[in-house]
Parts: sequence; C-alpha cells; structure tokens
Amino acid sequence: MKRRKFFQLTSVGAAGLALTASCKPFKQDAEAPETGSRISADIPPYRKTIKSSFTITGNKGAGDKVILALIGAGSWGTNLILEAAKAGENIRIKYVCDVDDTRGGRAISELEKIQGFRPIAVRDMRKVYDDKEVDGVFIETPEHWHALATIWACQAGKDVYVEKTVSHSIFEGQQMIQAAMKYERIVQCGTQNRSADYALTASEYIKRGELGDIVAVHVRELLDGPVPFNQKENTDAPDTIDWDMWLGPAPKVPYNVSRNKSWVYYWDYSGGNVTSGGSIHQLDMARLILGNPDFPKSVYCAGGRYFFNDKRDVPDYQMATFDYGNFVLTLQTGECTPYMEKEGVDVRFGDIYPKWMQNATRINILGTKRMMYVGRMGGGWQVFDKGEKLVAQDKGIFPLKAHILNYIDCIRTRKQPNGNILEGHRSSVMIHLANLAYRAGNKQLLFSPEYETILNDSNAQALALLSYRKGFEITSNV
Repeated sequence: MKRRKFFQLTSVGAAGLALTASCKPFKQDAEAPETGSRISADIPPYRKTIKSSFTITGNKGAGDKVILALIGAGSWGTNLILEAAKAGENIRIKYVCDVDDTRGGRAISELEKIQGFRPIAVRDMRKVYDDKEVDGVFIETPEHWHALATIWACQAGKDVYVEKTVSHSIFEGQQMIQAAMKYERIVQCGTQNRSADYALTASEYIKRGELGDIVAVHVRELLDGPVPFNQKENTDAPDTIDWDMWLGPAPKVPYNVSRNKSWVYYWDYSGGNVTSGGSIHQLDMARLILGNPDFPKSVYCAGGRYFFNDKRDVPDYQMATFDYGNFVLTLQTGECTPYMEKEGVDVRFGDIYPKWMQNATRINILGTKRMMYVGRMGGGWQVFDKGEKLVAQDKGIFPLKAHILNYIDCIRTRKQPNGNILEGHRSSVMIHLANLAYRAGNKQLLFSPEYETILNDSNAQALALLSYRKGFEITSNV
C-alpha cells in the first residue's frame, strides 16, 4: 500500500493551493474547512528504484576504448574535457557540442593535438545522443539544461557527468534519479570533493568522536565584489547561436546578450550565487564529512541586493540556516567581500593549508570537544583545541582528475560513482530550499524529508514549480 500523509496548511484558502514543491498535485480533503487546505503527498517514486550497482552486462574492459562527448563548451567545459582526454589510455573525445559556434574552438584544437584526430563540432546534443558509439557525455551547460540533458542522455543509453548544481528544482532532481535507475546509467555529479581522500579521513575522524557531538556547521562562499551589472537591450540573435535551443526548457524571450553571457544572474537559468559561485561544493562536502545526512527539517534564508539596485534577479548576499534536528548548518554566500580569497594553486596542488580567517570557501565544524576547518579543492582539514592548539590535520590536492577517473572507471564497472546522483540531489535540494525561502520573502520554510515537500508556504510551493516549453518538457514519466 502506498504511504500517504495529510498536511494541514492554514496560510491559504482551499482554492489557492494546487501543487507541492515536488510538482505533485495536492489532493483536496472533502472535510477541509474553508480557512485551510488539507493536502496529501506521496513518497517520491524514485525512492523505490534506487540501486547500488547496475548489471554487469555490457561493461567495458580496461583495454576497451571509452568514447566521450562534451555538451557545453565554455571555459570550464573546455577545461574538463581536456582533463578527461589526458586522464588515461583508451579515452577518446568524439564530439564537442555547443549551440554557440563561437565556443568550442579551443577544445577542438587542443583535443586534436592530444588524441590525433579532430572531434566533430555539433550544435544539437541530440545528434550526439543518436550516435551509438558514444559511451558517455560531460554536460557543462547552464543549469536550466542540466536535468533535461541528463534525462535525454540516460534515455539514449549514455552515461553522464553533469555539472553542479545538478538540477534546477526539487522535482528535476527526483526525475534525474529515476532516469538513471530506470536506464541503469552512471550519473556522476560535478561535486569533485567526493573524490578527495582527505574528505574521507575527515569523516572518519568525526565518526571516532574526536570532535565530540556536532552542534553547528558553518559553510561559506564569499567572493570578490561587489560587481556592477548593466543589462543590455534585447536584439536579434546573432547567426552564430541557436537561441531557441539555448533557452531550451526556459521561457521563450528575445535574445539578450546579458542573459546569454551572464545567465547566472537570472532565476530562469540559474540558482544564483548559491550555485554559480560554488556553494554546492562546500555544502556537498560538508554532508559527506558528516556522514551524508538526509534532508533538513526547515530552512530560513535572508538576503538582498545591498550594493547595486540593478535588474539582476539574484541577491548579492544570502545567509541560510538549515535545521537538521540535532545540529544546525548555516550557509553564507555573496559577492561583496574583496578581502576574501579562494584557495590558490599553492594550496590546491601543494602542502600549504588555507589561511582560514579570510578563506572564502571554508567549512567550519563545531563539536563539543574541538573544532575542524575544512578547505575544498585540495585545502585539507585541520582540528584545533583551546588556545589554537593544532591536534590533527590531513592535506590533499585538487581532486578533479580523481573525480574524472572515477567516472571513467564506473563506465567500465557499472558501480555507482563517488558523486552519485542520489547524493547530488540531496545536496541540491538545500540550494533550492535556500533560494525558495529567500524568494518567498525571507521566510522560514518547513520541509518534510520523507515527502520532499514544503509544508507551510504556498508562495514557495508555487515558485518551486517550473513550466517547460513544448518539446523540452520534463514529465513524471521518464
């Protein structure tokens, strides 16, 4: 029998509430009073489909070539595919796909030098998916494309490496899991710190009780700024870009170079600073170190545009507080702190630890005995006692290559990858909840971890619903 629970909402009229955050219809109870809406929600269907590994049939041996393609050839996508091409033997990049003809040139020319033949340039990712020779794809598009591109790839029998934040809504993450499990496809999320050895030693240290009971975790992504922004006027789309395909699932709007080049400032394409800046890296790493806790019980988020009153959708500063019941996690993110610095190459690839006080991306874990600082992307971790006494530490290097190699290995073995889609979804939900709480008016949202449903705010529920253009729909049946 399906498990179903009824929730009471008193903040809206019975006719004012139609859908939950997971895009399921609420069912109206016949006995509900006029002043409130009695609603029900099902446990998300993907929960019953989760598999720890996939069938061994069709796996590739170490001597077999793995054929890959890049979807989205911006600067980071180019960097990623070049790392993949150099990661090991028997890896070949067959396609470089981008809707914009002005991008991808460097990737193609460098790949030709590395592998001795020139990858094929295409605009439409569906041409890549139609090629049965392709084993896997790297999806490096704007965030609003991540889910649909991943689902299409799974349906076409391709394994996927998809950039963070992996989804654009709670519902999208659920459907990505369902597609991965249904078609038994590897989906590695671009949360590289899950392939960092020192993240695992930090987790083991905490499990031994060396910090005591964890009471608070503080995560930050405080970037240089403030950065001014001037939205340009709408124009005709240049011939070099397929603007309709660039928009994909997002609403149809005229071409605007600001939307095209600065898409991170628009809710239609991005989760704002908390996703584009990289907060998802720290949130996901914190969850890994803490033993992968499930969803929070509630989130409160406040923020705003404090420095420039321009036409950007997203705030320049946000602070969110997540209640996990037995500990609290906070997230600070923004672009108005020019005195903060990310880890440099000497930290990422050397033996030097970050300067914690002004480290822009640190995680601070407070226990009842001691405190731990954690740095992403090779920053390592250090534990301090009273009087700034250093009691334990471990260092690492930037784990990008290790993360790519884990993806390639899982294409061969069919094991779940380090950054599997289930954990990618759980971390992404934190991002979505923080943004929904901010966009609903700096509210506290109560959340059901069991039903993945916002319980107390119809405005946030409505904001969580994404509509899709014809031909780019994401449905419950993947």
